[in-house]
Amino acid sequence: MRTAQTCFVLSAALLLGLGLVHLACTFSGPRLTPRDPALLALMQEVSPVLTRRTTMWRAWLGFNASHSLGAIFFGLVYGWLALIQPLLLARSPFLLGLGLAMLTAYALLGRAYWFSVPNAGITVSLLAFATGALLAPR
Repeated sequence: MRTAQTCFVLSAALLLGLGLVHLACTFSGPRLTPRDPALLALMQEVSPVLTRRTTMWRAWLGFNASHSLGAIFFGLVYGWLALIQPLLLARSPFLLGLGLAMLTAYALLGRAYWFSVPNAGITVSLLAFATGALLAPR
């Protein structure tokens, strides 16, 4: 169980770290702003078709923040389970399946839309989680 627990903790810690860094980048510094100042100005003025109550820039910030919170939530919940309730996690097909599904979805999104650093972190997190699931006692 010790190896499986370590794999789950590693997986959760990686996603928690990625989520925290992404949240910090969302609200500070230029890392998630467009390189073209004209595009940033347009994003701050133009509304999406869905509603005029926001701008594309505000939606961009909200999407990035909520994405970060999802990764943070995964890291905290699965990290807590791995550290405090390892047998519950190891013996729950629902929790294992949900974790694998979430990490697989992040990996697929990453491959399609993101860049190498988060892709590598998510891939390692997915592999660690899958290894933990395989090694977990039934």
